[in-house]
Amino acid sequence: MSRNEDPFDTYLLRVLCTLISEQSVSRAAIRLNQSQPAVSAALKRLRAVFGDPLLVRDKNRMVPTARALQAADQARAALGLLDGMLESGKAFAPETTQLRFTLAMPDYLAPPFLTRVAQLLRTQAPGARLAVLSLGPQFDYEQALQNGEVDIVIGNWPSPPEHLHMSTLLEDEIVCLLDANHPWAAPGQLTAERYLQAAHVVPTPYSIGQRGVVESSLGTMRVSRDRRVQCSYFGLAPDLLVGTDLLLTTSRHFAAYHARRLPLCIVPLPMGARSMRFYQLWHSSQHRSASHVWLRSLLSAASQVLAAPVPAT
Repeated sequence: MSRNEDPFDTYLLRVLCTLISEQSVSRAAIRLNQSQPAVSAALKRLRAVFGDPLLVRDKNRMVPTARALQAADQARAALGLLDGMLESGKAFAPETTQLRFTLAMPDYLAPPFLTRVAQLLRTQAPGARLAVLSLGPQFDYEQALQNGEVDIVIGNWPSPPEHLHMSTLLEDEIVCLLDANHPWAAPGQLTAERYLQAAHVVPTPYSIGQRGVVESSLGTMRVSRDRRVQCSYFGLAPDLLVGTDLLLTTSRHFAAYHARRLPLCIVPLPMGARSMRFYQLWHSSQHRSASHVWLRSLLSAASQVLAAPVPAT
């Protein structure tokens, strides 16, 4: 929302939240579509209002003060209430909206999903903006949803937080991906014993306190695998299999996408058929928002591109 379109003139509060999030005047200016001098002037006014420096320089970065962090939390809550008050009772028109939507997700969904999201967004809401953030162990996604910094989190943990709303995007089979010339690529060669003896590529945990689907499944069987190579970028993990004896355990749609572009082979999980669920999570404060309902519907529609049957290799 631009300042001219803001009936309550919450500009300073939005600048405060963005500055604390970005910890940089220049990055905040880009995100707010404002000039850097304008954001610097707003920061000067905010410092006078709060009687606090709010952001202090530490080497090459700006660090928020304790007062700034407290104020930003309160400002996000206030902005969420005001935005909801303005939006309630009025229809949402995607074709004319200029809202910014923010997703947070790891890269364990195949690229066609985000491709389809972009296609639908540009077709249905050409004036909207989309930001996609990467999940990581230091990213508090529950707090980000509560504060309104993120609209939707996409995950596949076995036990998502019960206080968040959830809808399923995709149910998919768990399979193994390995080099096409691997001796265990032939049908029936990858046994449960060999699977547990193999060297595996595994993702770096995306969330503190959440075990991945594969680790949880193995834990129920009281066995573990050799986590030989750990990769923070799950989208790069299939490339590490080429010409090696490494195994990657993943969803079939993800495996099929990479098996089409690399000399890789998909084989069934030797422990029997198991599946994983991909879902979207959101905070209750956004549950009835018309724009948010539309966004969730768009993501559900985009996920259908991953649901098409893929042949076994």
